[in-house]
Amino acid sequence: MRNTRFDIALLSGAGGAEISGVDVAQELDDGTIAEIRGALNDHCVVFFRDQELDAERHKAFARRFGEIFIHPNYVGMSDDPEILMVRREPGDTTYVGEDWHTDTTMWPEPPLGAILYGIDIPPYGGDTMFANQYLAYDALSAGMKKMLDGLRAVHSDILVAGPQAGKNKGRSTKHRDGPDWRETRTTHPVVRTHPETGRKMLFVNKSYTVGFEGMTEAESRPVLDFLFEHGNRPEFTFRFRWQKGSIAFWDNRSTKHIALGDTGPFRRLLRRVQVCGDRPV
Repeated sequence: MRNTRFDIALLSGAGGAEISGVDVAQELDDGTIAEIRGALNDHCVVFFRDQELDAERHKAFARRFGEIFIHPNYVGMSDDPEILMVRREPGDTTYVGEDWHTDTTMWPEPPLGAILYGIDIPPYGGDTMFANQYLAYDALSAGMKKMLDGLRAVHSDILVAGPQAGKNKGRSTKHRDGPDWRETRTTHPVVRTHPETGRKMLFVNKSYTVGFEGMTEAESRPVLDFLFEHGNRPEFTFRFRWQKGSIAFWDNRSTKHIALGDTGPFRRLLRRVQVCGDRPV
């Protein structure tokens, strides 16, 4: 469909939209930025093709949507703390993003979103899948919605970072795992309301959510396991095939995502910048 400044092609019935007619490396006017933000709110993820984006222009584009989020578990792991190079080399046995997750939800104010740019892309494999958490919430029964109303979940990075997680072995993208690492732990509502659309969505994920507030992990586990799997049912998902110069900009509030591990003998390198968000309510 045609917008006033660019074209939008919907990717699927569950979400995602490809925007054409915009060069994000340029200084975009406020109206164009507002329309991109509107498309993000409407479709959960927006994609761009054939972009030439160096690191500084990548960060400049991200700043049009908010301050850049500095990831606490990657501080000191590269020269520029505002950038994460998501790297997978041939022979890696694990990789970043291998489970369905929402980014960095152990933080009191998780990122609004992330802007990922394709640099070295395999000829096949390494797609990213997304799951629409508005649809996941809408599909719950009335009884489950009533049970979850007002319930809060505990989010922690203990499963994905630090020495006890053991994630650095076998992968090229490293996180902090030294003796100075400390767990970050916070609580968020299980069902949050999007601050811009006003819609309710499911807000738990396998990588970071470890239990419900006021319950043991054993008591929490059966319901959490159901919610984790429910949140990425096939009818809520959509898939993006990467090309060199592609950008995926996802709303970290309304989606989960997963990187597929089928790159085989090929290198995959992407550059990520995250945008600061707000406290979930």
